[in-house]
Amino acid sequence: MKIYISGKITGDRRYKAKFREVEKKLAAAGHIVLNPATAPEGLRPVDYMRLCFAMMEAADVVLFMQDYQDSRGAMLEWAWCQYVGKQTCFDLATFGGPET
Repeated sequence: MKIYISGKITGDRRYKAKFREVEKKLAAAGHIVLNPATAPEGLRPVDYMRLCFAMMEAADVVLFMQDYQDSRGAMLEWAWCQYVGKQTCFDLATFGGPET
């Protein structure tokens, strides 16, 4: 299954480690992980969102981490998922790993 990870990046100094942890658990369970924290640094916010929306479009499901509501970008991702009917989840255990 292709899984996109959504959560707070801006303002979170640990975001790369946090996203990497989730990615490792999902990959170990055999999933293809679409991780926005691996995007190159130095882009404009609108460019990041374009990349994120493209990854979400390709994903089977979007996994929202607990802190997603603290992120303007992740809230846009949530709204987009609701609008287009994209499958969402909040529990990493659903995919063979412990909760996020």
